[in-house]
Amino acid sequence: MAWILLVIAGLTEIIWAIGLKEAHGFTELVPSIITILFLIISFFLFARAMKTIPIGTAYAIFTGIGAAGTAIVGILWFNEPVSIGKIVFLCILLFGIIGLKLSDTEEVE
Repeated sequence: MAWILLVIAGLTEIIWAIGLKEAHGFTELVPSIITILFLIISFFLFARAMKTIPIGTAYAIFTGIGAAGTAIVGILWFNEPVSIGKIVFLCILLFGIIGLKLSDTEEVE
C-alpha cells in the first residue's frame, strides 16, 4: 500500500507543479486553491508512504515522478522545447525510479 501512496503522491506533485505555473504567483484564485490543495495531498501521501519505505528511496521516487511527469506535461501541453537529449535523460530518470523500486523490494542478506 505504501508504494501505491508514493506513486499517487508523485502524481499529485505533477498537479501542484502545473498549478504553480497556472496560478501566476498566486494571483489567480482557482489555480492557487488547486495548487495548495494538491500540495497538501501530495505531502500527506508522501509522509504516509515514508512510514514503511526508506526515506532515500521514497524521496528519490517522489521527486523523480514529479520531475519527469512535469517535464512531460510541459512538452505535451505547454509546448516546451523537446530534444533527443531531453527524452533520453527523462528515460534514464524513469529507469532510475523503476530501479529504485525493484532494488528496495529485494531482501537484504
